Amino acid sequence: MYPKLAAVALMTLGAAKTGWLRVLNVSKRSCRYPHTWTHWGNEAVFGMSFAEREPLRRRYPHGPYSMLGPVTILGALPGDVVECTLTALRTIDWGWNSFPLGVGALPSDFKEPYVHYFRFDEARETAEFTHDIRLPKAPFLGIVAVEPAGSQPVSAILGRAYGGNLVLRDFTVGSSLFLPVMKLGARIWTGDVHALQGDGVVDQTAIETAAEDLSIRYQIHKNVALRSPLLETKSAWICIGFGESLDDALVACLREVIHWLSSASGISEAEVYALASMTVSFRVTQYSHQTASAYSSTPPKAVHAVIAKNIFPAALRDSVDARLRPA
Repeated sequence: MYPKLAAVALMTLGAAKTGWLRVLNVSKRSCRYPHTWTHWGNEAVFGMSFAEREPLRRRYPHGPYSMLGPVTILGALPGDVVECTLTALRTIDWGWNSFPLGVGALPSDFKEPYVHYFRFDEARETAEFTHDIRLPKAPFLGIVAVEPAGSQPVSAILGRAYGGNLVLRDFTVGSSLFLPVMKLGARIWTGDVHALQGDGVVDQTAIETAAEDLSIRYQIHKNVALRSPLLETKSAWICIGFGESLDDALVACLREVIHWLSSASGISEAEVYALASMTVSFRVTQYSHQTASAYSSTPPKAVHAVIAKNIFPAALRDSVDARLRPA
């Protein structure tokens, strides 16, 4: 077990001051993160009233997330890609959903802040809501990032080409997130465990929780032409785009689909554009909106594109895989 990050929601260069340093010196290695923290430096506890939680938000102006990292991978260079495969995730036995005033898709529609706590069953399969509503859990990791170029601290609330606050609910056990390396050693940060989330995360929280057990396998692929995060599940490839508006995020996402799929498959950019209109599903990842935030950063709006693998012949799927994971 390694100590957790004391600073909250920052990805920095100063591992000795702000976190723990783990060095992986092989090309394919798992890293285990047992007993991760809840938000606000592990100060979020079951049953706190909203009034009790509010000082925590003010105490951590950079954001709520208790980050872990960095993991440094020897030999990782800019121009490489790190594949992050989620191999295990078991949550703690509780979580919550909440919204303060002035955030989410409807920042002015409610007069009182909201918080609801969940207890999970021992199997960690369901969460009971109100009116006998039972929600099947689908745990995923909200934040994985390589350190961006430069030396300035970056809020983990943000999502960009380096990863960060992606909140892609498809990043469940068995899925792989590909991130372009931007700094020597990659220096990977993780955090923000969820039990369940809908696309859009419209009130700005999912079922927030932490992990009893979390394992990620890291593998470096040399000289892969990838310029933004790419998620691979058993059935799909998923690209993501960010913007100040949903319009901007959709356009950015579409351009990434065209750029990546064309370069990885040999299909022309015009054909990929047409294919995207006919069969790719574009979904709102995060409708972030903060008019009264306690935090110094505001997450961008995000749209992700789900590209179903089963429309492609096996030979083309194999070609795409070879481009992502060159021998």
